[in-house]
Amino acid sequence: MKLPNILSKNGSVKDATPTGEVTSTSGAKCSIFGVRHLQCFLLFCGLSVSYALRVNLSVAIVAMTDKAATNPNFDEFDWTEKTKSLVLSSFFWGYVVTQVPAGHLAHKFGGKLMLLMGNFVCSLLTVLTPICARLGDWQLVCALRVIMGLSQGFLFPSTHTILSKWAPVEERGTLGTYSYSGAQFGTVVMLATSGIMASSSMGWPSIFYISGGVGLVWSVAFFIWGASSPSECRLISAEEKKLIETSIGSDSANEHSSTPTKTPWLKFFTSVPFLVLALTHCTHNWGFWTLLTEIPSYMKNILNMDIKSNALLSALPYAAMFLMCFVFSTIQAQLSKRKCIPLSVSRKLFNSIGHWIPMITLICLGYVSANNTNMAIVLLTITVGINGATYLGFQVNHIDLSPNFAGILMGITNCAANMMGIIAPLIVGLIVTNEKDPDQWRIIFFIAAGFYFVGNLLFVVFGKTEVQPWNDAQPLHSTAKRNSTFVESQH
Repeated sequence: MKLPNILSKNGSVKDATPTGEVTSTSGAKCSIFGVRHLQCFLLFCGLSVSYALRVNLSVAIVAMTDKAATNPNFDEFDWTEKTKSLVLSSFFWGYVVTQVPAGHLAHKFGGKLMLLMGNFVCSLLTVLTPICARLGDWQLVCALRVIMGLSQGFLFPSTHTILSKWAPVEERGTLGTYSYSGAQFGTVVMLATSGIMASSSMGWPSIFYISGGVGLVWSVAFFIWGASSPSECRLISAEEKKLIETSIGSDSANEHSSTPTKTPWLKFFTSVPFLVLALTHCTHNWGFWTLLTEIPSYMKNILNMDIKSNALLSALPYAAMFLMCFVFSTIQAQLSKRKCIPLSVSRKLFNSIGHWIPMITLICLGYVSANNTNMAIVLLTITVGINGATYLGFQVNHIDLSPNFAGILMGITNCAANMMGIIAPLIVGLIVTNEKDPDQWRIIFFIAAGFYFVGNLLFVVFGKTEVQPWNDAQPLHSTAKRNSTFVESQH
């Protein structure tokens, strides 16, 4: 039986061997597990740490302001609800600001340096949080969280920049999903363990000491083994390096060319596929942030369930999303291996799953009665869990459109999309004047579902996966062929 072939961007063929190895055009064999997978594992751990540092305060602040909640032997702060909301939101003031500059700096200096600096600073400041809380109360904690947000603004643009250099076209969705699933893993671990740490003999400060300490350890590991690209990695074999560079259409000579590449800002904002990608990212975040910020309030006021006080219930939806990431990536890998559908169809299929199924379950959630809480938990878990399919959809489309400027594109769309995290709760405040009124909450769910529907519809109709002409400094004659990898059965 003839084994499936993998088409490179220039139409050359790399045959898969019975042992799972991939053979490049030169005949050299490359193991199915390589240094590119090590880089993705480091990115997974880095994203896990980053999200743990991001959400740790949401649990710790309960213990910090209520001795009765956990270990009473540690400082308690008299913070009002308004003050707590201010402290919790301060992270995102800085986070939005550095998105676009981070993409540009990662493109110029390499994703490794920017990601390493961002996570190191964030980890160090996390360790210092208990001391700063004692010395400067909520004002100093607020300032600390703003700086942490500024440093984490480098997270996604730098990760996208690294993936654009390391992930072959055929593995881009899978490796991207593995890397970004760290966000859910870190969230689950932090939500599930923070209460235990706060109740331990080390008290609530241990939440910051342990999570920050793990971040510092990751920084050392990434400094030693991480690399911005295959050409900068000492560990990679010549065969694997050639496999990656053949697929994505790069080489060491071009990568280190002394000729500066001018960022085509104007072409970004006149490119229909990119503008559609940005809108899709924004509509996705509207739905996601509505879930993240408002569902706990809805379930408490309408369904009489306080999921914030239940660590396992809080973590369950994100645990489902983490697991579903691997389910979807396995399905996508099989479709790719069997060459069933084009890459563009694959992106749009998984994006549709990640947007339109949650759209339906979100509407259904608005009609669940107070005496059917189990159904509410199931619907909430499905809504968040199925969202993981988008990692194989729009979330890697930046790299499809422009491997050279993927980090900058992610910085632009992530900056715009995170504005939705600010606007969505404000809209909820305007519409939900009575938190006990289920009809008002249904309007919120219908709005979020509408954003999911429109965003994905635009992506399905206008989204592209071909590398855009503005990706290269010089005109690219083979642009139409790049990223048009088909996964059709060979007859």
